[in-house]
Amino acid sequence: MSDIPGAPPPSRAGRRAAHPLVRFLVRRILLAVLMAWGITLVTFVLTNLVPGDPVAANLGQRALGDPAIVAQWRAEHGLDKPLWQQYVLHLEGLAHGDLGTSQQSHRPVSEDLAEFVPATLELAGAAILVSLVLGVAFGVIAALRRDRLSDHALRVLSLIGISVPTFWLALVAFYVFFYRLQLTPGSGRVDAALNGAVPAVTGLQTVDALLAGRWDVFSSAVGHLVTPALVLALYTIGLLTRFTRSAVLEVLGQDYVRAARAKGLPGRTILFRYVLRSALVPVITVAGLAFGSLLSGTVLVEAIFAWPGVGQYAYKSATTLDLPAVMGVGLVVGVVYLVINLIVDVLYGVIDPRVRLQ
Repeated sequence: MSDIPGAPPPSRAGRRAAHPLVRFLVRRILLAVLMAWGITLVTFVLTNLVPGDPVAANLGQRALGDPAIVAQWRAEHGLDKPLWQQYVLHLEGLAHGDLGTSQQSHRPVSEDLAEFVPATLELAGAAILVSLVLGVAFGVIAALRRDRLSDHALRVLSLIGISVPTFWLALVAFYVFFYRLQLTPGSGRVDAALNGAVPAVTGLQTVDALLAGRWDVFSSAVGHLVTPALVLALYTIGLLTRFTRSAVLEVLGQDYVRAARAKGLPGRTILFRYVLRSALVPVITVAGLAFGSLLSGTVLVEAIFAWPGVGQYAYKSATTLDLPAVMGVGLVVGVVYLVINLIVDVLYGVIDPRVRLQ
């Protein structure tokens, strides 16, 4: 209701204009739905353009000599239909939550992904959390101590983190800390004796152990998680350190920061209220892209540490031309990217009011 007596109520357009963040979010969700459809199309087309015969990969060369067996197998998996009909059937299955049946495990792809995706999410989530804490902290320290010894040291460390190949670092870390020094546990997500000790509620070993009150399982899960998470995080730490340093230095030169200093505001207030809030926008962008890259780039790290994640599942599916599984992995990774970008867009609007107004 209006505060002025006798004034007309606000129009519908006025009420919509009063919530720019809602309109901003609705536009992003609609765009995400459209892009999700595009992901299904691209994934389906690229998967079917892969050279190789899925019949030979799954049945072997001997079965190819029997046309009846080949025809029956193609009919069972819908490969005897034109591509456009296969895509329509694929979309119908997705609308009902059906990603198809894996040609290797003979289980629904959704069940396979529900088993393997949480392991990768746990690993990538721990890596991005460590990266955000250390990368932003190092970047701020380097910017505040520009051209000093600590700044040069952090820049060198960030350059090393970006330059060192992740798979080589994983091999070195596994050899040194597990094989030679015996400081970290071996492969897998928990000790073999504790495997299956807690019921799978979320699929995340650390969370499920806390929910079950099993501190022994929790400590074992954290111990197995530390080394691969740090290995994955090193590249992102270097990237975030460089971006945060650059963003903070740019904001420190703005007029409103100089005005805040002239007013005599405490340095901590200027840093957290003015500098970091403005500098976080590009940092959030890099962090979102880095998290998506971690999800899709954990194949070698998972192989070295025997981490049963979606990377290993995708590798085995690709080598056997398990088309439903490959398309399922591609769809899940694409949707994760979309969700991350949506979260990043929302954080833009929360942090920077100019985004909401635009």
